Amino acid sequence: MKTSSQRLTAEHLWRLARPSQTTLSPDGAQACVSVTTYDTRENKSRSRLWLLSTFGGDPRPLTEAGEKDGEPRWSPDGRSIAFVSKRERDDEPQLYVIAPDGGEARRVTNMPTGVFGIKWFPDSKRLAFLSWVWPDATRPAALVERVRQRKDSKVQAHVVEHSAYRYWDKWLSDGRVPRLFVAEVKSGHILDLFANTPYELPQADPAAHHYDISPDGGEVAFTYDPAEEKRFDHEYHVVTLDLRRKRFTTITQRSRLSHESPSYSPDGRRIAILTQNLRLSPVAATRLAMYDRAAGRLRLMPEGWDRSVNAPVLWESRQAVLFVAEDTARTHAFRWRIGEGAPEVAARGGTVSDVAAAGGTLAFVRNTMSTPPAVFAIGPDGGERRLDCFNDDVMASVKLGEVRETWIRGWRGEKVQMWIILPPDFDERKQWPLLHNIHGGPHSTWGDNFHFRWNNHVFAAQGYVVVCVNYHGSSSFGQRFLESIDHEWGRREFADVEAGTDHMLKTGYIDRRRLMAAGGSYGGYMVAWMNGHTDRYKAYVCHAGCFDWVAMFADDAWYWHPKELGAFYWDDPGHVDSQNPRARVRHMKTPTLVIHGLLDYRVPDGQGLAYYNTLKAKGVPSRLVFFPDENHWILKPQNSLLWYREFFDWLGRFDPGARQRRRR
Repeated sequence: MKTSSQRLTAEHLWRLARPSQTTLSPDGAQACVSVTTYDTRENKSRSRLWLLSTFGGDPRPLTEAGEKDGEPRWSPDGRSIAFVSKRERDDEPQLYVIAPDGGEARRVTNMPTGVFGIKWFPDSKRLAFLSWVWPDATRPAALVERVRQRKDSKVQAHVVEHSAYRYWDKWLSDGRVPRLFVAEVKSGHILDLFANTPYELPQADPAAHHYDISPDGGEVAFTYDPAEEKRFDHEYHVVTLDLRRKRFTTITQRSRLSHESPSYSPDGRRIAILTQNLRLSPVAATRLAMYDRAAGRLRLMPEGWDRSVNAPVLWESRQAVLFVAEDTARTHAFRWRIGEGAPEVAARGGTVSDVAAAGGTLAFVRNTMSTPPAVFAIGPDGGERRLDCFNDDVMASVKLGEVRETWIRGWRGEKVQMWIILPPDFDERKQWPLLHNIHGGPHSTWGDNFHFRWNNHVFAAQGYVVVCVNYHGSSSFGQRFLESIDHEWGRREFADVEAGTDHMLKTGYIDRRRLMAAGGSYGGYMVAWMNGHTDRYKAYVCHAGCFDWVAMFADDAWYWHPKELGAFYWDDPGHVDSQNPRARVRHMKTPTLVIHGLLDYRVPDGQGLAYYNTLKAKGVPSRLVFFPDENHWILKPQNSLLWYREFFDWLGRFDPGARQRRRR
């Protein structure tokens, strides 16, 4: 038996398998998941499908030929599993089907613009899917020609007049929109459901949860932005399409809320819909609503539950739905029984995701701060069983430190949650360096999850006591806490982080000469903000950080920032600058490692370059790590290994304790 003697490293992270996208057989006896593994030498990933028995037994691989086998969906009759794959002969990902007992997968589509977001029709003879297409190219031959022209064009210019023309790392400038299609499994015949209409799905991360199919197969409901010029902060509506009569109906048009992600009940009487009151707040809570199809009436879930519902919504029965939601830095699967009060926990986190329900069985993926993703099932008897063993060998060889959860008094004495991750050989009689790991967002959270890009145990394995403060503005602690930083970014968050440092210094085992802080995105904003407000930290790491809210108008969410900051920069420059790290440059003196990716459109690369150049101009020790092939995140294995090396080398350079160890 292996002993846990090694410390967790970045290399270990890339040896771990990542299961996701759970689907269940109709009887709940088997689960199918897509499992992604990585080859650091080849700098590539591979995903294939695995079958897992919910009663126990060894997992077995279902597919071998594809490099990107994902989105498995078990057919309603149980005879087939559909999935999306890009195989050797495919220019774009296509729709495939395979029998659960194995054999050769059969390609169903040959869609020039690719396939994603798949769902079965109830008859198990048809599948719906999404594809980014040119609305005027309504015939397959026209799509083929447009793809060829685009590929052969010597011009790469982006020409736009609309407001939302980039999203994360993707340009939305070639006229394509996400539309809904139907493919016949036997013949491969494809039908564009939106042909010769203005309809499309949201261009921001379109996915299968943005539409659904009625139990009788006669209707689809989908999410739609009715504005002529689309934008990601618009109010959405839900539209139904009667497939027999070819009639579209906006079922939420009389509501003043935003609506998306429809889900039909098993008896077809209701449609569950996610709603937000964006007129109240740009980060309004997402609530569940029920649309009564016969009465044409929409009713909201009771307001007493102060958390946000995440898509998708799954029907467990005619009277109960399942969804995941954050709650106090954890993500659980919740069950809400229609007409009752607050939801109940159906599957408890860490962090629960990829939920599937069938045959009285609930299957899902769970990870925690100390355990990588694994697949679980809860049977009809309520007993929970782990279904896989993908990462047991890797994790058996490493020793992790203790994770503690505590609550501190932050801004104006208000309670704030904080994680503490200790080194594997922690001894409270010794003195240790402190590393803040500050989350982005700002409206997200440092949850009880196993983060691959910013792994707290990898940080702690280097000898740091790591703390993660869920500062004011973080999600999962209620709407008041979430909105508390609006129009005054930086102030409360900084007070909370500083309170975390003060709390740790009082423990007696933190060396006050060895304080460090790192953060990405809004966390990068925070370390830049801290650089202008305090000099008690020895070094910072600023990854994809926001340095100047005026120049941030170049990003893909420029219309959202004034809502959060409280003004357009030309209307009230003083108010915007009161929240701006750039305005505090003359106070900055702490050495900073700046990391950025060229393909980052959420925090454009000019933010990192301007911050780095500014520090250089001031004579502040600084170092730039720039990735021309990465976006907001570092996703390639070899780039990630470099990222971790640079991260630790930089902190070690300014850690007096590390210098003493090197001299010895």
